[in-house]
Amino acid sequence: MPTACRTTRDPAFALLLAGLFLACSGSPASGPDPDDDDPPVGEVLVGAGDIAACDSDGDEATAALLDEIDGTVFTSGDNAYPDGTREDFQNCYEQSWGRHLSRTRPAPGNHDYNTPDAVPYYEYFGARAGPPGRGYYSYRLGSWQVLSLNSNVPAGRQSDQMVWLQAELSTHTGSCTLAYWHHPLFSSGDNGSDDHMKSVWEVLDTAGVDLIVTGHDHNYERFAPQDAEGNATALGIRQIVVGSGGEGLRPFKAVVRNSLVRNATDFGVLKLTLTTEAYAWEFITPGGVKDSGSDRCA
Repeated sequence: MPTACRTTRDPAFALLLAGLFLACSGSPASGPDPDDDDPPVGEVLVGAGDIAACDSDGDEATAALLDEIDGTVFTSGDNAYPDGTREDFQNCYEQSWGRHLSRTRPAPGNHDYNTPDAVPYYEYFGARAGPPGRGYYSYRLGSWQVLSLNSNVPAGRQSDQMVWLQAELSTHTGSCTLAYWHHPLFSSGDNGSDDHMKSVWEVLDTAGVDLIVTGHDHNYERFAPQDAEGNATALGIRQIVVGSGGEGLRPFKAVVRNSLVRNATDFGVLKLTLTTEAYAWEFITPGGVKDSGSDRCA
């Protein structure tokens, strides 16, 4: 498995962020040094997908990580197992990640839709999940545009979601945008790559979106920037799969192109620090930081 290293497209920028993360030393980072300089001030977005099951204590472990991290919480789908029922949300999710409900901006997953139309998902999260029944919405974090999308409904060129997405992208005047949803376009995990959101990726790429976060596969995987065809390109979009929120972890299968870092042994959350023209990431587990890096916005 590749070593989890700090990366950036701009060496000069990396110097500015020195002290935000541990340097690579040939093995995954074990955690931040309390003597490091304070990190740059920015908005924090932190979360994961594939979260709460009553027969697993993984969601309690990741909820405890959230207890120590200020900022907005995201979910990348499959919030309450096994079927996204009212009982699943109340008996499983509410007992762990539920204590962060007031600061959570979710996305739905296929297990949430095991209950018809994911009605309990929309009831539980309410206005935090965007307009009722739609499952896609946007919000601002500082200068960043954040898009929470729905990979469980139509997402083709003529879909309602796509029409909405293009209108949202046209109104953004900042330089930085990220999107998150459930099913990854690229994945080395058990479920593998899913092309349902390929047209969405193409539109996001044309608009200069910087980062995509997904779930679905129960692991952590970070990719190099790439286009929708899987071609590595410095101007492409970086995708991070973070399906490590609490439901049972699963091993990787065949490694797909541009996969840089993989972890199928640790529950954890992805912490993003969003500044005016850049972003930094940390994959934080109960055992410490296992991947970190930074990059400028396109």
